[in-house]
Amino acid sequence: MVVTIKKQKYYLWRAVDSEGDVLDVLLQRRRDTGAAKRFFYKLLKKQGFVPRVMVTDKLKSYEAAKKQVMPSVEHRQHKGLNNRAENSHQPTRVRERRMSRFKSPGQAQRFLSAFGPIREHFHPKQHQLSAKRYREQLRQRLEDWREITCVKDAA
Repeated sequence: MVVTIKKQKYYLWRAVDSEGDVLDVLLQRRRDTGAAKRFFYKLLKKQGFVPRVMVTDKLKSYEAAKKQVMPSVEHRQHKGLNNRAENSHQPTRVRERRMSRFKSPGQAQRFLSAFGPIREHFHPKQHQLSAKRYREQLRQRLEDWREITCVKDAA
């Protein structure tokens, strides 16, 4: 995903698991092998394990970086396989518009690093749950959030 900040292009690298949950994001100026290696190292450090399969778009930098960083990982590149990652960009675009664009790369990185987990907390996968289970889960998540942030009930 390309993000324009102060008339300069930045690339938003995003790792998504098989469930569609965002694992990590990184905003960088380049989209080359070095940038891919930095992103893979950051992701591996955060996750603590090497994945079995990696699905990407057809950018050649992914393959070159994967050979150096994770040679044992199966790499799949095919149109349509990375739809989970592509669809995970949509909430970011909506939020970016609401914020009247990002003001600096640092602000964008800080915001996006926090935005993914918080959004996932408040947006359970509704299509996988019954209406009753969805309401219960959302109610529990709101209670957890109030407890974490030390917010008292108004009523």
